[in-house]
Amino acid sequence: MVLAAVESQFHVLAVDDSLIDRKLIEMLLKKTSYQVTTVDSGSKALEFLGWNEKSSDEAFFSPKINQEVEVNLIITDYCMPGMTGYDLLKKIKESAVLRDIPVVIMSSENVPSRINRCLEEGADEFFLKPVRLADVNKLKPHIMKTKTKESQKPQNQDDDDDEKENQESEENNNSGNKQIEETQDQLQSESPSQQQQTASSNNNNSKRKSMDEGVSPDRTRPRYNNGLTVMSN
Repeated sequence: MVLAAVESQFHVLAVDDSLIDRKLIEMLLKKTSYQVTTVDSGSKALEFLGWNEKSSDEAFFSPKINQEVEVNLIITDYCMPGMTGYDLLKKIKESAVLRDIPVVIMSSENVPSRINRCLEEGADEFFLKPVRLADVNKLKPHIMKTKTKESQKPQNQDDDDDEKENQESEENNNSGNKQIEETQDQLQSESPSQQQQTASSNNNNSKRKSMDEGVSPDRTRPRYNNGLTVMSN
């Protein structure tokens, strides 16, 4: 029951121009508790995903504009009029917004070169028609892999922020240490004559301070004569 509840949260977009094949894949997906949306062409699939055919600019693209739940996986027929399943796959993988959605290709023709081309372009699976229940059971690992990547993104962002903060703190410490070293070098580089001038200047300042306070450096000293104290200047 728990597994069925989890799978019912996953939404699969099925694309096939054949009504019979659409009904078959819809039945198999719903039997395994997936939510399913079906369309009959690649262009309608892109429209459902929010793709604006008039502009390839990502600013005009919103993947959640036309559906209440996000699409977790796309399964599409290879041979369709207009836009083929391969063309749909390329557009999805070229989009910065959609590229992480798993894509599965279906075909009634077992053509190795076609299968390899789709897998090289980024398809996660290639099923031969008629699709069976065993094939549908292979979809969940691809969905879970994408979910795991999404859950790791916030943690990676936090790690990047912490690393940036540590770098800034280290740079500030290095800057403070450098200023201290420069001050010490400046003091050590002074010549003895400069140090003597500094000391003399300090003494003069002390003497001037004493005079300002009313104490003369040549103040009157007492002189003793025959037991009498005589003040002399």
